[in-house]
Parts: sequence; C-alpha cells; structure tokens
Amino acid sequence: MFFLQATNSTNVTYVVYFGTFGMLLLAVGLIVFIVIHQRKVIYFQLRMKKMQEEQQQMMLQASIESQEEERQRIAADLHDDAGPLLATVRLYLNENLIHQDQATQLQSIYNAKQIIDDTIQLIRNMSHSLIPPTLKNFGLESAVNDMFQKINGSGSISASARFHDYKRRLKLEYELSIFRVLQELVNNTIKHSHSSFIHLTQNKTDQYIYIRIHHDGEGLTQTEYEKLRDTPQGMGLKNIFSRVKILNSKILFEKDPSNTYYKVTIEIPIEAML
Repeated sequence: MFFLQATNSTNVTYVVYFGTFGMLLLAVGLIVFIVIHQRKVIYFQLRMKKMQEEQQQMMLQASIESQEEERQRIAADLHDDAGPLLATVRLYLNENLIHQDQATQLQSIYNAKQIIDDTIQLIRNMSHSLIPPTLKNFGLESAVNDMFQKINGSGSISASARFHDYKRRLKLEYELSIFRVLQELVNNTIKHSHSSFIHLTQNKTDQYIYIRIHHDGEGLTQTEYEKLRDTPQGMGLKNIFSRVKILNSKILFEKDPSNTYYKVTIEIPIEAML
C-alpha cells in the first residue's frame, strides 16, 4: 500500500515536472518568436523608411532636373531669339542716328519699333508656354480641349477629349501640374505609340477626379513604366512621376485584355486642391 502511494506520488511529481518544463519551454519559444517577429517588423520599417527616402530623393532630383531643363530652354530661346532682335534694335538706335536726316531717323525708329513688337510677342509666347493662357483664364477643361483640337487639326492622328463633370476649378498650380502630366503623356503617345487615335475622358466621384487616356498604339504596362522611370533615359516618366506624387495622386498604366488599346488612368484627390 505504501509502495503504491509512493509510486503515485512519484508519477504526480513527474507530471508536474514535465508540465512545468513544457510550459517553460513554450514560454521561452513564445518569447523567442516575439523577439524575432519584432526584429523583422523593425527591419521592415527601416527598409520602408529607406525606400521612402530614396523615392523622395528621386522625386526631388527629377523635379530639379525638370526645372533645370526648363531654365536651359528659356535661356537658349532668349539667347537665340530675343538677343539678336534686341541687338538689331540697338543698331537702328545707335548714337549716329542723330546725325542722319529726318527721313532716315523716322525709318530707323519705325524699324526699331517693329523689332521691339516682335520681341514682345516672342516673350509673350515664351510666357504662354510656361502657363498657357487658356489654362490660366478658363481652366483645365478648356486647356485640354484646346490641346486636343490642335492635335486633331494636324490630320496625323484622331484626337478627342470629353469632360463629364468638371464644374468647379481646382487651384491654378494643381491644374497646371495636371495639365503638364497630360501634356507629357499625350506627347509620348504621339511620338512613340504609332496610334491612329487618342481619346481622353474625365469622370468624378465625391472624393476623386479620374482622367483616362486611351490609344490604340504601342504602350506601357505599370511594370514597364516603373522600370523605365528609374532609368537615366526616363526623364519624361520621372517628371510624370514627380508631378503625380506632388499632387498626392496615383497613375496606372494598363493594357486592355482584348489587346486592342492601352490606357493610362490618373486618380486625383479633390478636397486639398480646391
């Protein structure tokens, strides 16, 4: 009887021992799992932060390069076009003019005035290329329609645009950024896609404006866009990416399942841009 009690007591002790050891092992395993998981989370967060910093740096670099390109273009236009015009005016209005007869003086003044008028028109055209007057005065819809009418009028490609609900204008700086993105997309389509038509549509929800461009030529998928965007040759795509990012918007390049056309969709949040 005593032997049986001792045996039972020993079994209970073993059960308690192994149970305690098992719980301790489980607790240690759980702690190890939590530590490893936290390390993975921290590593992932650091990696995401690094990727975001690299992305911001790339956007900044694209913006700087775009601005520098624009400055160089303006400088070249001023040097090549405005410079010679003003130099010619100086020739007409030199100090020897006072020694000329009246008829020569009047003719020189008239010629100088004509050249000055041409220079003013040149500078006006340059300023219009920076902010199109149609966009400034009438808004994004009018500017896009004007752009597509000019493309369609060339006869080389059928172009059309339709805005379904754009009754309230966004802030000018946002409309200009959107217009530049559309301009770059349309120019790329005309130059590289070999398409016969290009069509733009605009739709709206309570929170977003959606602008889609369709064409039936060669195009890009989202994967190809993201790959080319990061290459030295992808300046135009970098500019698109930086402007879209500044707008806090999204852009999606798609190929239609029927393989008949490509589509680019821009999703633009409304509230912060009014």
